[in-house]
Amino acid sequence: MTISTQLPPRLAARMERGTAFLGCDVAILCGAMSWVSERHLVSAISNAGGFGVIACGAMTPELLDTEIAATREMTARPFGVNLITMHPQLFDLIDVCGRHGVGHVVLAGGLPPKGSLEAIKATGARVICFAPALSLAKKLVRSGVDALVIEGMEAGGHIGPVSTSVLAQEILPEIADQLPVFVAGGIGRGEAIAGYLDMGAAGVQLGTRFVCATESIAHPAFKRAFIRASARDAVASVQVDPRLPVIPVRALKNAGTELFTAKQREVAATLDGGSIEMAEAQLQIEHYWAGALRRAVIDGDVDHGSLMAGQSVGMVTREEPVADILATLIAEAAQALEARAA
Repeated sequence: MTISTQLPPRLAARMERGTAFLGCDVAILCGAMSWVSERHLVSAISNAGGFGVIACGAMTPELLDTEIAATREMTARPFGVNLITMHPQLFDLIDVCGRHGVGHVVLAGGLPPKGSLEAIKATGARVICFAPALSLAKKLVRSGVDALVIEGMEAGGHIGPVSTSVLAQEILPEIADQLPVFVAGGIGRGEAIAGYLDMGAAGVQLGTRFVCATESIAHPAFKRAFIRASARDAVASVQVDPRLPVIPVRALKNAGTELFTAKQREVAATLDGGSIEMAEAQLQIEHYWAGALRRAVIDGDVDHGSLMAGQSVGMVTREEPVADILATLIAEAAQALEARAA
């Protein structure tokens, strides 16, 4: 039995636009978490009725090619690929997605570079972009994107300065009637999903909630850190040098938090010396995060690696299968919608 057959009518109606756009049973995307959102978790989420998204991150085109092919071996259901706009081989990665017939490409990390939207659409894929402000949402709509994700600062990983609830109030009334909008950041229970659906969202995106899924390859120590943590343990990184604009990252506090501060100072000093340009400096920061996250997720170094987590981490209380996580979220959302209707 698939999740779609279990969706109560009111919830099914609220999610209809999102599920039609994604081609899945329930309009819940998995956030693209480097090293975590790979073939095992992505296929498990898609097989359970949600929408898995491969986190390309710093992958080479060859690695992405392998990852997409491996995911296809594990699921016949739709899934997407998240690409970072500042990746130096972005257009090669788009070509890889096109060769595999990937139906949805998510662009993250800034405004799409010139020609990237056209290149993705030429493959037949739909483009999803992140909109951290209403003005940017309107600009992206004009540029021809097919859907938006509005993600608040409660999220894990790279974050903006505005909360999810404020972004939803600003953007949904203005944009939701034009294209599907998915809400993300700090969502850990179905009641919150119901609230954003009622406001006009087509669906939601969750990352932190899926880290401790049984199918997630995250190291047991990484999962234990999540299960032990509370919302206030997930803190945003601090920018050391205003000349080096670093997008803040939300992660659990540990020694790695101090290591990132030291890394910023090191890169800023190199920038001062004139040996690298700003774009290269920012790329070095991105590569640092990729390495620090790998140490934590794959190697289990929860002291010195990066424990990227959203503030919803306090609602992650145990390891459980993806299907159970989705079933719980659906039951909570459906109950909330029915209670409001009554």
